[in-house]
Amino acid sequence: NGGSLPHGQNNAPWRDGKQSHYDGGLRVPFMVRWPGHIAPGSRCDYAGLNFDLFPTFLKLAGATPAADLDAVSLVPLLSGKTIATPRDLYFVRREGGPTYGGKSYEAIIRGDWKLMQNNPYSPLELYNLKDDPHEQHNLAATHKKVFNELATALRAHIQRGGATPWQNPSAGQRIQTEEAVRKP
Repeated sequence: NGGSLPHGQNNAPWRDGKQSHYDGGLRVPFMVRWPGHIAPGSRCDYAGLNFDLFPTFLKLAGATPAADLDAVSLVPLLSGKTIATPRDLYFVRREGGPTYGGKSYEAIIRGDWKLMQNNPYSPLELYNLKDDPHEQHNLAATHKKVFNELATALRAHIQRGGATPWQNPSAGQRIQTEEAVRKP
C-alpha cells in the first residue's frame, strides 16, 4: 500500500503514497523465493491483489479453491507460465476522522485503464496507465465511454461488497419500493 510520504518515504516514480489510490499507494513489489521451482533473478509483471495468495497457498497445499472465489491462484506464474484471464482489480479504503467521515473511496483497474478517487468527496479520475504511468493527465472528460464502463463496473463492485449474503437483492429493492408506495 505504498510508503508513507509524511514519514519520509519515497514511492518515485509513482504518484503519491500510503492510503492513496494513485499507483504510489497501490503498487507494492512482491518477491517469492522457492528454490528448485523459481529461477533466481526471474521477473514477472503480473499485477494482482494480496487476496491472490489464499488460492495460491490452497493450490500449493493440494486443495482446490472454491470456484466463486474472487481471487486468482498465482501457481502458474510461479511455474513460469501466464494467467490467461485478466480481471478487474478493485480497491476500497474506508477511513475515519473528519477528513473521510467514515466513508469509503474506491478504484478499479481494467487493463491499461484506472478509474479512481482519493477521498469520498472528490470526483472520479480516469487514467491510462500505459500512456501515462505517473497519472498526470485525468482523462475523465475526454474518454466518456471508458469512464462510463469503468464507473458501471465500480458500482457493481461496491454493491457486491455491500450485499448481505442471506438477503436476496431483489427482496431489498421490493421492500424499499413497498415502503415508498405506503408513504403519503
